[in-house]
Amino acid sequence: MFRVSKLALAVCLAVASVSPGADAFFAPATAIGHVNTHASSPAFVAQQQQQKRASTAFRMAEGSAVEGATSILVRKPDSAVELTITAPASATKAAYDKAIAEVSKQMSVPGFRKGAKIPPQVIENTMASRGGSKFALREQAISTLINELIEPCLKDEHNLEPIGQPTLVLGAEELAKMFEPGKPVDLAITCDVWPDVKWKDVEGQEKPYFGLTGKYKRKPFNEARFNKALGDLKDKYATLSDMEEGKALEMGDACVVNMVGYMAQEDGKTKGEPLPNAASGDSVEVILGEGRYMEGLVEGLIGAKVGETKEIYVSFPEKLRDKTLAGKKAVFDVEVASGSIRTVPEVTDEFAAIVREGLTAETLVSELRKAIDEEDLKEFVEERNKALAKSLAERLDCEVPDTIVTNQAREKYSEMMTDFRDNGMADEEIKKMITPENFLKYKDIEKPDVVRDFKVSMATDEIARLEGIEVPANAVDEQMANLRKEAGDSEFDENKMRASVESTLQRRLVYDFLSEHSNLEVEYVDEEGGFDENLMNQLAEESLQREKELEKQAAEVDAAASEEEPEPVVEAEPEPEPKDVEARVVEETSVSAPAPVAEEKDFDSMDLEDKAFNILVDLGMVDKTPDPDSPDYDHSTDDEIC
Repeated sequence: MFRVSKLALAVCLAVASVSPGADAFFAPATAIGHVNTHASSPAFVAQQQQQKRASTAFRMAEGSAVEGATSILVRKPDSAVELTITAPASATKAAYDKAIAEVSKQMSVPGFRKGAKIPPQVIENTMASRGGSKFALREQAISTLINELIEPCLKDEHNLEPIGQPTLVLGAEELAKMFEPGKPVDLAITCDVWPDVKWKDVEGQEKPYFGLTGKYKRKPFNEARFNKALGDLKDKYATLSDMEEGKALEMGDACVVNMVGYMAQEDGKTKGEPLPNAASGDSVEVILGEGRYMEGLVEGLIGAKVGETKEIYVSFPEKLRDKTLAGKKAVFDVEVASGSIRTVPEVTDEFAAIVREGLTAETLVSELRKAIDEEDLKEFVEERNKALAKSLAERLDCEVPDTIVTNQAREKYSEMMTDFRDNGMADEEIKKMITPENFLKYKDIEKPDVVRDFKVSMATDEIARLEGIEVPANAVDEQMANLRKEAGDSEFDENKMRASVESTLQRRLVYDFLSEHSNLEVEYVDEEGGFDENLMNQLAEESLQREKELEKQAAEVDAAASEEEPEPVVEAEPEPEPKDVEARVVEETSVSAPAPVAEEKDFDSMDLEDKAFNILVDLGMVDKTPDPDSPDYDHSTDDEIC
């Protein structure tokens, strides 16, 4: 059994590939045309809009004539359409003649020199005799028609953008049997198209993306940090006045001192070796306030008078840069050269106007609180944005093409397999995992996340367009410079990376804009990961329910066993020992016990590591490691595991 840490599995699932997967785990049947694999990158829409959707899934043949072609379009689920194109007689003949000309250049037929014009019947018979299809020419003509007709029909007639592979409703070989050059033909094709942005109606909101609701956790407002910031601001504008002669220093006063320091001996009070000059000094300004200097200095100066010298015992901070003094005790002879009464201003309108013209006491406090809160919020912006994204996705009425889901799931699946190999898994084991069934299971699990991310990407780009939200060029340049520095000598696609950086920064600006107009509920928690009483109560309730269910099942089993095996009338036998009774009950229960029911898993409530692990267990890619404390644990493999 292959073992890998849950964290490693989570990383495998979390990392989205930046380039499309080159291999397909299964191919769609009867698919014709070219595949656009660029729509499944993490920034789904940004890449498409930057390129103005110029790169499409279908290529027009140069000089092709599509005049006279008509089409009928029927909408299908998941942003798919069924398009029936009627190709005119001139188009079918031109496509067939083109197929003949291309094949004639490459085929050698006895009696005809290479490159000569060969009759169609001869080409078809020759291809059939060599193991090919007798209708290969017509199939090639049909492919040409599709490539020439489908894009202009979708874009020009129906104003739709095709993505993915077009697929014939009727098989190409069957359609080829009915194809006659020079006669009109109906081509029924299914295809995914780029969805339109449609907002749901929201009552009471000015715009459909205003008033987003949700909930996220963050730490409470840091009142201590605010008080310190306000105190520092007030200290900056404090005034000094002369102290009366003979007045003792008090907390809040200021003084100028001359200091001579010594290392303290073991008792912490006896002077030892003199301290370096850097630790002593003359004319040192000291403000008597808590937490400003080494422990003991301010406390030792309280009550001192000008001209007085005091012996003060101090302790250097543990985190002092000078490691020779960090955490050590010292003794200082401190002479008070002068003292001043220090007056700290109150927060009034007059004080606020001194700080900045036009400020009032109310606006000063408000701005300071906002600045402190925004700084603290940075730690929880991701959680806030997740709540906004979830609500935003629900506001968008948009079907997501299966092409997008498949391509994105394929990229993640390929990346996961690659990471398994990098982590040491054998190639043979990886090959066993790469099956259509496993991929489809994985795709179903990932689909809700892909759909939500796609909708959010569509919505944020549309909001940026509607609200004129743009990223300053210097912000992108700054990020690119950092990336180049981190990359060092490694090369990367600058254009692609710049588009990704710009898309990421723009999305952050959109989230900030949405946050200002949202109704998010904030749950303030004192400590991240602290005790959740509600969760504990819920788990306890669920555990109690499970115990009741087990008791009920055991009772039903006992009742069924009693009915099926009526006790015969026989002579009384000695009552068995308790141990024998227990063994018999266990044996009977094990025979009659119902098959275990697969546990329904709530992936949305799991964290990333548990989600990753359970996904892989469901896919059969890894086995759960047995619990050594379980009575059913097989200890015979312990040595092998070690």
